[in-house]
Amino acid sequence: MDPYPTPPDSGHGDRTPAAGVRPEILASWQRSQSLGINRKGAALPIESDLDPDSRLIRAAAPVLDRLFERFSGMPVTVALADSRANIVDRWGDPVGLKLMDAASLVPGANVDERFMGTSSVSMVLSTRAPFVVVGHEHFLHNLKELTCMAAPVRDPVGGAVRGAVNLSVPRVLADPGMALVLQDATERIGERLLELSTARELELMRSFQRARERGGHAELDLGSGELSRLGGPPPRLTSQERLMLLERAVELISSTGEAFAEVPLAGSRVAVLRRRELHHGDAEGAAVEVSFEDARGTGTPGPVTATAPDGRHVPILDRPTVAAGANAPGATAEPHAAGPTDAWLLLVGEPGVGRLAAEARGRLSLLNEAGTRLGTTLDMWRTAEELAEIAVPRFADLVVVDLVESVLAGEEPPPGRLRPDVALRRVAAWAGEDSRDTPIGGVDEPVGYPAGTPQARCLETGQPVTDSVVTAALAGHPADRVHPVDLLGEGVHSYLGAPLSARGSVLGLAGFYRRGRTRPYEQDDLTLAGELAARAAISVDNARHYRREHHASLTLQRSLLPHALPRLSAVDLASRYLPADARAGVGGDWFDAIPLSGLRVALVVGDVPGNGLQAAATMGRLRTAVRTLAGQDLLPEEVLAHLDDLISRTPDESVGEQDPATGATCLYAVYDPVSCRCTAARAGHPPPALLTPGEEARLIDLPVGPPLGLGGIQPYESATVDLPTDSLLMMYTDGLLKESRGYGDTDARTGRLLASLNRAGPELEDICDRVTDTLLPGVPHDDVALLLARVHALPEDRVASWEFPSDFSIVARARALTRAQLAAWGMSELDYNTGLVVSELVTNAVRYGGRGPVGLRLLRDDSLICEVSDRSNTSPRIRRAAATEEGGRGLFLVAQFTKSWGARYMPQGKTVWAEQIPQPEQPAPEPDEQALLAMFDDPG
Repeated sequence: MDPYPTPPDSGHGDRTPAAGVRPEILASWQRSQSLGINRKGAALPIESDLDPDSRLIRAAAPVLDRLFERFSGMPVTVALADSRANIVDRWGDPVGLKLMDAASLVPGANVDERFMGTSSVSMVLSTRAPFVVVGHEHFLHNLKELTCMAAPVRDPVGGAVRGAVNLSVPRVLADPGMALVLQDATERIGERLLELSTARELELMRSFQRARERGGHAELDLGSGELSRLGGPPPRLTSQERLMLLERAVELISSTGEAFAEVPLAGSRVAVLRRRELHHGDAEGAAVEVSFEDARGTGTPGPVTATAPDGRHVPILDRPTVAAGANAPGATAEPHAAGPTDAWLLLVGEPGVGRLAAEARGRLSLLNEAGTRLGTTLDMWRTAEELAEIAVPRFADLVVVDLVESVLAGEEPPPGRLRPDVALRRVAAWAGEDSRDTPIGGVDEPVGYPAGTPQARCLETGQPVTDSVVTAALAGHPADRVHPVDLLGEGVHSYLGAPLSARGSVLGLAGFYRRGRTRPYEQDDLTLAGELAARAAISVDNARHYRREHHASLTLQRSLLPHALPRLSAVDLASRYLPADARAGVGGDWFDAIPLSGLRVALVVGDVPGNGLQAAATMGRLRTAVRTLAGQDLLPEEVLAHLDDLISRTPDESVGEQDPATGATCLYAVYDPVSCRCTAARAGHPPPALLTPGEEARLIDLPVGPPLGLGGIQPYESATVDLPTDSLLMMYTDGLLKESRGYGDTDARTGRLLASLNRAGPELEDICDRVTDTLLPGVPHDDVALLLARVHALPEDRVASWEFPSDFSIVARARALTRAQLAAWGMSELDYNTGLVVSELVTNAVRYGGRGPVGLRLLRDDSLICEVSDRSNTSPRIRRAAATEEGGRGLFLVAQFTKSWGARYMPQGKTVWAEQIPQPEQPAPEPDEQALLAMFDDPG
């Protein structure tokens, strides 16, 4: 059933509104308007020559009586229309029927779209499927307060639509469950149509009913499952039990040798079906009666039984005798009225018609089940198992499925037909519920089919084939693995092979087996097997495409994430990346730790919307952009602002494209081990959690910024917090807080996260495991990125800083102080290079840094960092000085004698820094004057 649409803003005017209306409804309105139908009141033609005793009415009336009674007390009307859209019967309370009369919806009225416009009945008869028309979707004004739902009535033999049943209810009282009840009623009408399928069967039914009246038998109402007769209460039947009894009754009627059958039911009951020959004029058929007994020997008394040669207990049937009315005109013989008093009539029919009806219904049911059960997961192995489970036992006793090895690996299948020597692997084998706990050999093993075998013919031709399997001929043969001999058993069996073909390629092979030769596969079976295999192949190919894309996405994402976190003295780091389950696919969660100048570190966690390759590629693009911006030593809020600006720029504004990173979230934090402060800003991201020594874990209160790419809704802001040494900072993506496919109780999950952090031990890896195990005991439904950082302070004895007035005379004093500090740290081997760096940087600060003071700071760690600060925001840059210029070579020298250098900006001024790596074992020689000048010579 289609969902109920949202009513449009338009009222009941003549103008056709399009908002909130389904396309098929809108098209129907346009057709109705072109026909010139008056929306205020249509003139419906009335058919006066209706057959009140038609087969459709006789089948539907009892069912629709019960349907109307089910909605007793509600203003509901029920109408039955034939295949030409004529109302042939209707049900409703007096008020409802009066309203139907006012709308000309009387018996015989034609409600086709040509006369009435858009209606549920006309949509059903045109689409051949259930349909719901909600209030405003009606074409006629006087129906807009109603919701009308209709379902087709199908003939079980052939599946033709014989009519439709419409259920109308005030729009405010409509419930989608009503449509399900209606559809169930139409299915019951179809079952009754099977009982009334031919006039010959009607005569046979009447013949049996006359005999039943004399013998006291009763009828089994398949529509309601109720058994009615004079006497005690009859047994109740479930819908599945009714279906089993009906199918077995059809088989008995079609059989020429069977006279009885037993059907096990729930609760240790057994239904005993008896077949009785019927003759009426030139009609020959059979009736099936059912009685019930308890398999444990208690409960409803059963028929007298005898022991058959094979050891089975079978009921003793009454010998038919000629009834008193057997010589009546038109009747040659009738069943004897005597028999068990607890027998109920189940079905009357002719062998040919019953067999065709059973087979047609079984095929349709099997295909319908395949459409709903195949491909429920994007897993090739599970899809193959589903195909086998669907086919057993209704179509086969055993099913095996083999797939091409390259297909299982996610690769493209070989083009065209397959050669017999293609590499295959068995992925499923199923022989029914009895084999569920039995280990079936051969699964997950390679298989091969020599040329000339039916499997090889199937693969070569790409068409279903059938053959006989003689297991005795396969014993000891090199090709004994062609058929699962152990599962089939001894004898001659029937085999049907169907290729799994999709999009012009053969992906594998499905083999169907029927034990023995009593039911050999026929031409119709080939068609059905081909359809089942084709549906399974589409699902297998979809799973193959998904597997390949999922693997590529995961590989791309893992390659774009940090392969190893940097080892830093300021922080200890640990991380986790947990990809989503196979249904959600790879997402765009990421994390990073970026070393910055001054022993600082940038910690980043982000989340890109979407899944798949595009999300992984977008994540890689954002991570690269963040690393680039971090290298500029920008403030956290500036990094997010630049990211937002980058994403907001549409790739091609002329086509209105939106950057796939739009809506991404990011948390960017910078920790300074000298000041022991952390400055962070976030763009739509969950705040970080903080655990300081001796305190409870808490969330850091950060200003909330909008997700990236929304065009600067508001500026990003940062906040700074003091972090005592050994504090634990945890950054994560929202997948850690999600429950199932939504957020669930986010506050509760946040509380669990903080509680798990409070119980944290000293090892960061153990903390990662504790957090993920607590909040994600199973596979996460969304990607999760987790980054833990335990911060440390740089000892005071490793920091030296001075502040000087802005004067050229301070350069010599800065060098002297630096030399003395290096001697105190035992790093005198860096005297020359560091003195050169300090001289150049301090000179530049005095010359270009404005009137403010000049700051000098030395940081000692695994490297030596020299920082010079001033009050100017001008950016230093390297340039090649001309031959006649005296300046312009300072930064060039700094770059030559240091590992790296750069500048970072503060709210007021800048800091230029340079880093050196001490190498005491190989002291660098002091270059002479000529060597220094040679550095500036042009090559050549």
